[in-house]
Amino acid sequence: PRIWQLPKGTPEAGETIEETALREAEEETGLRLDLHEFIDSIDYWFVSSVDGVRCHKTVHFYLMSATGGDVNLHDHEFDVVRWSLAKEAFATLTYENEVTIVKKGISLVSKETSTG
Repeated sequence: PRIWQLPKGTPEAGETIEETALREAEEETGLRLDLHEFIDSIDYWFVSSVDGVRCHKTVHFYLMSATGGDVNLHDHEFDVVRWSLAKEAFATLTYENEVTIVKKGISLVSKETSTG
């Protein structure tokens, strides 16, 4: 089965969390992005497929907007990168904790547009 998920990745030496989020999202989507604000973090455990070691990971998610680029220019890590309506994303994302992140991001955008 196909896995649908949000962009994420590992920091490079000397990178801030925000720089990592922006770089990884740009690499994985093919888009040029502006980072706006922190949404939330997800913590989880997984077993490394390389050595079988149990690992803890924290992923920080940020609200971003596209300023250019093209999803057809995404990196080789993913078979498909696409825009989705919120309702479709809720039904398509593989991990429920990422659905929660998208809902929180939409809530931030809704607040901004109602007050801005």
